[in-house]
This record gives sequence, structure tokens and C-alpha cells, in this order.
Amino acid sequence: MSETTMTETTMPEGAERLFDAAQVAAAYDRLAVRLDAALPEGPVLLLTVMTGGLFPAVEVARRLKRPITIDYVHATRYRGATRGGEIDWIRWPALPDSSRQVLLVDDIFDEGHTLAAVRDRIASHHDVTTAVLALKRHDRGLPRDWIDHYGLEVPDRYVFGCGMDHAERWRELPEIWALPDAH
Repeated sequence: MSETTMTETTMPEGAERLFDAAQVAAAYDRLAVRLDAALPEGPVLLLTVMTGGLFPAVEVARRLKRPITIDYVHATRYRGATRGGEIDWIRWPALPDSSRQVLLVDDIFDEGHTLAAVRDRIASHHDVTTAVLALKRHDRGLPRDWIDHYGLEVPDRYVFGCGMDHAERWRELPEIWALPDAH
């Protein structure tokens, strides 16, 4: 059985592929080009929001045409659930004292609370640029006008793959899938 066939047969019931691997890769390519053009010259600290941001951060890092260092912050509101709660600060990075450009990368901007909290905590000492693979379209949560860069727009459904999980599974998929509207 091929990997694609096996994945499709073990998906949650009713799951629908929104973006295939080629579409996601093209979105990463476009995102990296925009980031290289927008970021100031010089090295960048690519700060990943764990755990979902790990996958987009690696893909973006591979495509950037500049020196980078990589670190991570681990903050979560979901803990495997489909709805977020209070932010749990699991790990905060040892950021350099000097002002430095930080590229903050996450998997998805849904309601924006986690990413905003991380950004706000960093912005007092560093210039921060935000980038996410997926921007979910709805009017809940924080306004979307402060996100600097995103790769794809996804509908207001529970999505997974490319770092995003469903019940702590499916992050590793190179595609973006969605559960049926009822979830």
C-alpha cells in the first residue's frame, strides 16, 4: 500500500484534503521570498512556536537566503484539545540581550492569542516579524491585521497536517486536511 493510500484510509472519518503537498511547498516558497524581501539585511533569529510551528519553521528556514539562528518557545493553549484555554508557558528561550531581528514562526493563526502573547513578550526588546503557514478565516479572536506574512488561507474548520494536529496526531503530514464542518 502506498503512503498516500495508507494515509487516506487511516484519516479521521470525513476528513478532506484542502491542500496537497505541492500546494503547501509552493506556499512555503512564496512565503520565504516575501520574508527575504521584507526582513532587514543581516542575520535573523528564527523563533519557532512549538510544537506545531516546528514543521513550518524548518521549511521556511530551508528556503531563506540569509544567515539564521534557530531557537524555540513552547507555549500552548490546546494541549491536544480542539479548543484553546489559558496559555501554558512551557519553555522560554534565552534571547540575546542586544536588539536583533526575530522571525516568529507558527503553524496557524486561528484566534491568535498564543502568537500575540509570544510576540508581545519579545517585542519589548527586539524587532519581531510574524509568519504562519495557515491563516484561518473567521471573525473570532484577535484581529488578523497584525500578522506580517502567511502562506495559505484555510476555511473556518478544524485543520491538521503541516504541524497542526488532530488529537496529537497527523502533524507530520505534508498536506493540510480538514475535519467535517461539524467538528
